[in-house]
Amino acid sequence: MMTTRQQIDKFLSSPSFGVVGASANRAKYGNKVLRCYQQNGKKVVPVNPVESEIEGLPCVSNVSDLPAEVKSISMITPPAVTSQLVPLAIARGIENIWMQPGAEDPAAVALCREHGINVIADGSCVLVVLGYHDH
Repeated sequence: MMTTRQQIDKFLSSPSFGVVGASANRAKYGNKVLRCYQQNGKKVVPVNPVESEIEGLPCVSNVSDLPAEVKSISMITPPAVTSQLVPLAIARGIENIWMQPGAEDPAAVALCREHGINVIADGSCVLVVLGYHDH
């Protein structure tokens, strides 16, 4: 079993990141997480079914449409949505899933573990780990 720190290091080793539940609203966590990756110089792809662009980045509408180099996704989605999207992420070959606090779904976490996905769903927040600054 990996420690949370090892899980986070593995998550952050991805060449590119997906933000599922990315929001154009700067007050929302789905926007802050996206900007946090940008602040840290990470390559990031917002996933939003209605927006075409967020924070100057082109969106994809679905987890299934993420580019191949995305191996890690942050989920900022309600638990019911998280549970619907995790099977798509597994099918897409995502290796690491970070469910932000509030996005965790017990069945989705169990499914990740069954499929050998590195899942972080212990209340850890990517904004805290990477050191997000609101400008």
